[in-house]
Amino acid sequence: MPTLIVQTNVIVPPARRKPILEAFSSRLSELLGKPERYVMVILQTNEDMIFGADDGPMAYLELKSLGLPEGQTPHLSKALCALMEQQLNLPAHRVYIEFSSPPRHLFGWNGSTF
Repeated sequence: MPTLIVQTNVIVPPARRKPILEAFSSRLSELLGKPERYVMVILQTNEDMIFGADDGPMAYLELKSLGLPEGQTPHLSKALCALMEQQLNLPAHRVYIEFSSPPRHLFGWNGSTF
C-alpha cells in the first residue's frame, strides 16, 4: 500500500507523465522492499505553490506506507530528492516530504482494511 503523492508547480508535458510515474513506482518499490503491484503514485503538476516567498520550481511529497520505519526516513528523503532532481530537475532544497505510517485498520483496500 505504499502511496506517494507528488505535488509540484512544474509543468510536465503529457508524454513525460507516464515515464515519470513509472520511475517513481519502480524506485519506491525498491526503496521499501514491497511489491510494485501494491505501489500507488499520484503526480499533480502545474499546482499553484509558493515556498520561501518564491514561486520557482518546487514540490511537496507525501509518502504513506504501512510499517514505515522512522529510522529509514533520512535515506528515503535522500533517495526521493535525487529522484525529483533526476525526473523533474528539482533541487533537494525545494522539496518538502511528509512521511507517515498509518495504522493498518485506518488504511483500506479491496473492500477491507490491512
